[in-house]
Amino acid sequence: MSKEFIEAEHALFAKQARDVDIIITTALIPGKKAPLLLLKEHVEAMRPGSVIVDLAAETGGNVETTRPGEVYIYKDVIHVGLTDLSSRLPTQSSTLYANNISKFLLSIGTKDHFHISLEDEVVRGSIIVQNGQLLWPPPPPPTPAPGATTVATPKPSAEKPVPAEPNYFANTLKDAALYTGGLGGLLGLGMVSPNPAFTTMMTTFGLAGIVGYHTVWGVTPALHSPLMSVTNAISGITAVGGMLLMGGTALPETAPQMLGTAAAFVSFINVFGGFVVTQRMLDMFKRPTDPPEYNILYAIPGAAFLGLYGLGAANGYNEIHQMAYLVSSLCCIGALAGLSAQTTSRLGNNLGMIGVSGGIAATLGHIAPSIDVMTQMAACMAAGGLIGTTIAKKIDITDLPQLVAGFHSLVGLAAVLTCIATYIHDFPTFATDPSANVVKTATFLGTYIGGVTLSGSLVAYGKLQGLLDSAPLLLPGRHAINLGLGAANIGAMAVYFMDPSMSVGLSMLGATTALSTIMGVTLTAAIGGADMPVVITVLNSYSGWALCAEGFMLNNNLMTVVGALIGSSGAILSYIMCKAMNRSLINVIMGGFGTPSTSTGKPKEITGTHSEVNVDGAVEHIMNAKSIIITPGYGLCVAKAQYPIAEMVTTLKKKGKKVRFGIHPVAGRMPGQLNVLLAEAGVPYDDVLEMDEINDDFPETDLVLVIGANDTVNSAAEDDPNSIIAGMPVLRVWKANQVIVMKRSLGVGYAAVDNPIFYNPNTAMLLGDAKKTCDALLSKLKEEYTKVG
Repeated sequence: MSKEFIEAEHALFAKQARDVDIIITTALIPGKKAPLLLLKEHVEAMRPGSVIVDLAAETGGNVETTRPGEVYIYKDVIHVGLTDLSSRLPTQSSTLYANNISKFLLSIGTKDHFHISLEDEVVRGSIIVQNGQLLWPPPPPPTPAPGATTVATPKPSAEKPVPAEPNYFANTLKDAALYTGGLGGLLGLGMVSPNPAFTTMMTTFGLAGIVGYHTVWGVTPALHSPLMSVTNAISGITAVGGMLLMGGTALPETAPQMLGTAAAFVSFINVFGGFVVTQRMLDMFKRPTDPPEYNILYAIPGAAFLGLYGLGAANGYNEIHQMAYLVSSLCCIGALAGLSAQTTSRLGNNLGMIGVSGGIAATLGHIAPSIDVMTQMAACMAAGGLIGTTIAKKIDITDLPQLVAGFHSLVGLAAVLTCIATYIHDFPTFATDPSANVVKTATFLGTYIGGVTLSGSLVAYGKLQGLLDSAPLLLPGRHAINLGLGAANIGAMAVYFMDPSMSVGLSMLGATTALSTIMGVTLTAAIGGADMPVVITVLNSYSGWALCAEGFMLNNNLMTVVGALIGSSGAILSYIMCKAMNRSLINVIMGGFGTPSTSTGKPKEITGTHSEVNVDGAVEHIMNAKSIIITPGYGLCVAKAQYPIAEMVTTLKKKGKKVRFGIHPVAGRMPGQLNVLLAEAGVPYDDVLEMDEINDDFPETDLVLVIGANDTVNSAAEDDPNSIIAGMPVLRVWKANQVIVMKRSLGVGYAAVDNPIFYNPNTAMLLGDAKKTCDALLSKLKEEYTKVG
């Protein structure tokens, strides 16, 4: 054959070797060495686990890597080079025939007795003589008795109820009434508006809320944790409220000045800590293949903004203060918009820093403090910044949820301090100020929301940190207690407005602080640990609305805009979390269970037994699989098992396997927590998919590894209408060819519902501590791959 023909032949074999799993070669030349068909590079291009059977091994073989007389593995490809296959054929044939005959005989009886049934088509066609009577050719099948039915009549299946057609008129009327109420309410506010400043502030609030709504919806789910931390940082704009109240000499002298100083101090902890921890998280999402970034260059627009503002303020351009607030507000919006993708996320964090820095600078320029007061402010900024930065740098990323909860409590505390201080400071003007009722309303609401945020965040911190029991505290009559606390707050507000004296006003603000603080405890304590993602987002929303109240109270556009952004962010994330559990926000906040899809019948009973697998068996499944999906849950967070899992994934991908992660929206203890943990361990974010992106891929998946997850992979959500999690969107892991569930035990999850997939034929339980199990899997996998070369 010509050289060109052989080269074309090898090119064809190279292409086919990449696509097939088994190659059998048979080319022989009498009296000569077998022709070489497959080269070493062809073998190396084959997928791991492929098999080559070289029937020409006795005369040298058709494959360059064949070892005559041996069965061995080269580059994860099994080579069968036995030279005596033909002599083994009689043994194999006899074994196969004997196996078939024995299975047939055992199917018609036991070793002691045969049960001859002529109704069995196979037996009737095989028998020749029975009890001395010749039965060949086979007799016809027995005739059924008269009136007997040969074919079972299928039971009529219960018809599914046809859903009633929606009442389109009623639905449209409901929407129309809602819009009418909203538009009428806004016009009503215009009728009672005390001055143009209030109307302008309402305009700012409305537009900021709409912008925040659309901006937050664009944030990718993988970055929901950085979204929470960056909103924590910009909520530190509460420092502006504290700074506006600061005064005195080297130290504050009056009660409002002291309260304002304290508010500014705790706010700066939030600002510095929030931005530092956000930067830490975003840096984890960098991939080795990403282009270089020069984020230091964003200091140029920041310096230009501050420099131009300082120049304008020094030259007496009074309107530049409000324009600086506008620029700061736009930068804070950009901070959230930047989180729409990993590639722009670090730009967003830098814009947030510019926005908050500009807001602080504009406040300083507006109030023009004395040297003494400026020294106080610098001390608050330095001390708060040092504490916040230290906490953010030392915190373990696994502890991120409790860090966010702790920072939320600081926003609530700052709101309470600022509102009470403002009431004392502005009280002398209430008698003559036409907008006094607006200020008093914002002051009371800010105090109430701040109190709930403060105590609720501290309880959430305690549950997440393990200082408090994570189980829900279901006090007897807790709903009546919460209603009573709410009614008491309304009563305090009524007295607050009816009596114009300062003593009564301060007493009522103190009362609502105490009542709202207790209410925050009773509400949050009744919520279990698994519902913490919703709690964190709700508290985030509360902190935003408290900041809005401060904006109205101080007539500060920046605080109103930032508050609306944060309030919208928390509200939208709360909606996303509740939708992922098919539950209402009220159901979660009130510590309830069940979904709107849950029927009133008895849940299905789970029957059968589970099967277990050890580490060796699990590794065998992993090595045999080509497509693997890993679905982690909160158990992975607790065990900190992301590092061995990430290393194992890297090893498997080098072997040509397709490995991805599937993340449920409420996995972990805050939105996006598992995405951050996997990024910290070095898992590329391209391999981490959301539930909606990966759910359709499970039927084509060879193996699913469930690590520390339960309710989020529970098939009862789809199969049992009477289950309390019925209708909850879940990861459909049970549709894969094989599932390995790694848990400490067969115990139920947070919803206290047994998981049917534990008892499926294609599920094996690998019980034990997730970290130890993952370490053992990684060690065994490396050992096995070392053996095969």
